[in-house]
Amino acid sequence: MIQNILTRLLAPAPERLPEPDARLALAALLVRVARADGTYDQTETDRIDRVLAERHRLSPFSAAGLRTEAEALEAAAPDTVRFTRAIKAATAPEDRMELMTALWSVALSDGERDAGEDQLLRMVANLLGLTDVDSALARQKAARG
Repeated sequence: MIQNILTRLLAPAPERLPEPDARLALAALLVRVARADGTYDQTETDRIDRVLAERHRLSPFSAAGLRTEAEALEAAAPDTVRFTRAIKAATAPEDRMELMTALWSVALSDGERDAGEDQLLRMVANLLGLTDVDSALARQKAARG
């Protein structure tokens, strides 16, 4: 499954990812954001599992399994630009703010703001077609819980 997603992501013009590939790619982006500050701990994995469970109506066990697959995909995934563009193609425009809020909730889950995470999320927001203001609103919503 991971090789199929990587082949699609590395294509010159990536096609829209079908489910469950889109779900796995989103989970891998959550992992990439969590790892952006150089640490990847239980607080972040728990938050990713909650986001996946809520977003995809998964049991805690299924969400953790998806995250485990996503960790492998993230490690093998291409650069963030191509990766995020493929996720953009797989995400309806009206769902991108919710996605940005989820990404911020993972970044903020350890209680610290990191410059690397901020930089990554600024780039991801732009690649998703969102503005800095959209990203700031998503961050504020994530911070409120």
